[in-house]
Amino acid sequence: MGERVHLATREVGIETAIQDVLNVIKYNNLEDFVLVGHSFAGKVAAGVADRMHDKVEKVIYVDAFRPERVRTPQGAFNPAGEFGPPPSGGYVIPLTEEIIDRIGRDVRGANRKRMMSMATPWPIRLATDPITLSKNYDGIKEAYIFCGLSGDPVDEIVAGKWGKLEGPYKVIETGHWPMITNPGELAKDLLFLAR
Repeated sequence: MGERVHLATREVGIETAIQDVLNVIKYNNLEDFVLVGHSFAGKVAAGVADRMHDKVEKVIYVDAFRPERVRTPQGAFNPAGEFGPPPSGGYVIPLTEEIIDRIGRDVRGANRKRMMSMATPWPIRLATDPITLSKNYDGIKEAYIFCGLSGDPVDEIVAGKWGKLEGPYKVIETGHWPMITNPGELAKDLLFLAR
């Protein structure tokens, strides 16, 4: 949520996030760009690319949800299984030290302190809301950056455990937040894959 945390309500879901990005594209008159989705924002990037397929050159998924090229709802999951139950009656999941230890234990020292000081709760509906893609998505080019220390078995992912890869990929030996722990390599790989 970041700077928009003050707008968080029970109604904030994946459609809100998709609309936020669509509006940035529209009101900045963007065309022929590469869209990057990190983590759950892979769903956001896929939804945006589906609707703005004529403007998106490629989507790069960074340690992210990757869509299948199907017309059925996909990407919904129960976040309690991965992050623990939300606070009683709550509609957000706070970022905790335990979550960082599980998927980003390489975030340490001053980086971890800053991350925790800037962390905002994550609306549950960003996880539980599915996306449904149209045939427009079928023409979208994809690329991937996998994080070798985030807990997911990269070799199994590349072998097709969670669906076929539809483009090139790179692997960074970081946890889930390479933009914090290895921004130089992430930038280099993003530039390479954006070609």
